[in-house]
Amino acid sequence: MTQVDFDTWSRTQLDTVESALSAWVPSVAPAGLGQAMRYGVLDGGKRLRPLLVLAAAQAVDGPCEAALRAACAVELIHAYSLVHDDMPCMDNDVLRRGKPTVHVQFGEAQAMLAGDAMQALAFEVLTPDEGMEPALQARLCSLLARSAGHAGMAGGQAIDLASIGVSLDEQALRDMHHRKTGALLQASVLMGAACGDCAGPAWQALADYGDAVGLAFQVVDDILDVTQASETLGKTAGKDMHNNKPTYVTVLGLEAARRHARELREKAQAALARSGLGDVTWLSQLADRVVERES
Repeated sequence: MTQVDFDTWSRTQLDTVESALSAWVPSVAPAGLGQAMRYGVLDGGKRLRPLLVLAAAQAVDGPCEAALRAACAVELIHAYSLVHDDMPCMDNDVLRRGKPTVHVQFGEAQAMLAGDAMQALAFEVLTPDEGMEPALQARLCSLLARSAGHAGMAGGQAIDLASIGVSLDEQALRDMHHRKTGALLQASVLMGAACGDCAGPAWQALADYGDAVGLAFQVVDDILDVTQASETLGKTAGKDMHNNKPTYVTVLGLEAARRHARELREKAQAALARSGLGDVTWLSQLADRVVERES
């Protein structure tokens, strides 16, 4: 596949996801809540997690409707986490996706409620009255909830907040980011795989792929935080270092962090190679994009 082929595929998927999110995220909700929700979800972001869902679903011939719902649910969870993470009680950031953060735009209370509502909406999207088998609904909800809760994203954020000014070794840093960032990225891959026929060695291979891609994303994020400007990133650059948070750059050094990102990409590609699945082109391309990105 050529670069143009991937770009065409990803644009098509992103247009579909954006349209579905726009349809499912309410424009009308009490006291302007819908406006805050839409501001936090629509028209911004890489949409990496939905792309991973859809690429994995295609690799296992999963049904499009279930995959699209899973893709949107993951993005809603991700968006809610960003709204909450940016608040003064967490990371206290004022810039996200190149625009003021939700709490800056709408106030802290409305931002908190918008994040809560997005989280609930994610599971509503995964449980339609018809069109998806109950067993698949339950499996998707379980994968998403586990990755977002105490064992995943929320737990990782708790470790992150407790680690300000604390020296972590590489294993402790990996554990934190496996939860905070990697768990939802890995779940994106597995939710896509759950939409089709995938079990045994193929499932484990995709789990390993998701784990490697999830960690590579965070390593690159840490690199970009010290090598790119806020205008490029769409968020405040250098904030982790300023706040004395441990990162892959502070623990490994910049060049070693870059090598580690490339090693993780190789692990991801090796996992795809042993998966036995027919067409993993888009998953392979996504692994490359995660490591090669500049924002």
